[in-house]
Amino acid sequence: MFQSSTDDRSDRPRVCVIGAGSSGITACQNLDERGVEFSCFEKGSDVGGIWRYRNDNGMSAAYRSLHINTSREMMEYSAFPMPVDYPDYPGHAEIAAYFEDFVDHFGLRDRIEFNTEVVSVEPVESGWMVTVEGPEGRRTESFTDVMVCNGHHWNPRWPEPAFPGADGFTGEQIHSHDYKTPEILEGKTVLILGIGNSATDIAVESSRVADRTLLAMRRGAWIVPKYIFGIPTDRLTTFAPMTRMPLGVQSAMMRLTLRLTQGRITDSGLPMPDHRPLHAHPTVSDELLGRLGHGDITVKPNIDRFEGGTVFFEDGSSEDVDVVIFCTGYRITFPFLDSSVIDVTDNQVELYKRVVPVDRPGLYFIGLVQPLGPIMPLAEAQASWVADLIAGQGALPDRSEMARDIALERSAMDRRYVSSKRHTIQVDFDRYLRTIGRERRRSRDRVRLPA
Repeated sequence: MFQSSTDDRSDRPRVCVIGAGSSGITACQNLDERGVEFSCFEKGSDVGGIWRYRNDNGMSAAYRSLHINTSREMMEYSAFPMPVDYPDYPGHAEIAAYFEDFVDHFGLRDRIEFNTEVVSVEPVESGWMVTVEGPEGRRTESFTDVMVCNGHHWNPRWPEPAFPGADGFTGEQIHSHDYKTPEILEGKTVLILGIGNSATDIAVESSRVADRTLLAMRRGAWIVPKYIFGIPTDRLTTFAPMTRMPLGVQSAMMRLTLRLTQGRITDSGLPMPDHRPLHAHPTVSDELLGRLGHGDITVKPNIDRFEGGTVFFEDGSSEDVDVVIFCTGYRITFPFLDSSVIDVTDNQVELYKRVVPVDRPGLYFIGLVQPLGPIMPLAEAQASWVADLIAGQGALPDRSEMARDIALERSAMDRRYVSSKRHTIQVDFDRYLRTIGRERRRSRDRVRLPA
């Protein structure tokens, strides 16, 4: 048995695409390629999502100096390669321009309603009722299917629970989502909490303008350079033969490579990670270890408490601090979906192959993954599969099979990754790409079988 995407609904699909960021535009392109009718709603005035610096939709976390940490050739869509004159690691302006060119190349711009926010998405017998609010007011439309492409790096997650005394801190506290330029750090003592990509980028930038820069963290992380042996690192780590090796072998090879190219991580003053490489999301930085070696950044353990303008750390030390930047991640949030439709608890979302909720026919999530590698090709693969389902060119397995698969995947995640709300949607780039490719072929095979 299998589950048709069009069970109990109109034979002619009409799709709502929520968001015109990196996932939304590839969803539109794949639907358009199959001749499927769709409407795309974007809260901001242009495409690009988080990669549009100071996006007027209020959701972009891009700072002025932001560059991608996955290489150009790995990040591009297969349907529309990036310009060959782009650098290996383009900046946000180049990525935003690439998305604009993508939309214009495929003639999608006029199919996107800009400055239009999706207010609610409600299930009905015939599919979904979607309420949007735009320049001409609020209206509700009916759709057979909904592709959710609103991203997961826009709703800041602050420390939970808050550190004691944080409410009385006399300095400034911001989340990395709201950090844009380094002028606010000039001449100050700055504390950055976190050891992810944003934390290290901001710490490096702070170290050039602040009087002092402190980098505090709850646990250590493996620092991965952008180049290994002169080659963009992700071209090596996502190289298909390597990704087919046992995880233990991959991890050991990565650890040895990092030791040969960078030395012992503890020599820089960073704590030894409490996990092996590839068992947590890596931190990509070419500059952090050098700034640590110059003494421009001071490593501290996790915060214990605040007292006035003083921050106390778990090792008993303390520092007078002017600015604290919390690089503590994001909440996965769908403000237009009631919790009865999709439940998100501690950033856990139960989805078949990271895309399909078992009991909500016609609802799909694109780009809701955190890959060890670039996200755009994965969103493109997901969108291709879902477009097949919607166009009647593929079918899902039955609900019990999908539920079993979700349970097995969650169990595997729990065994592999450090327990963290950051790792609830983690995937290996090449392995997941193969998984979606296999599922797409199987879904096509299902429609060739007798019901």
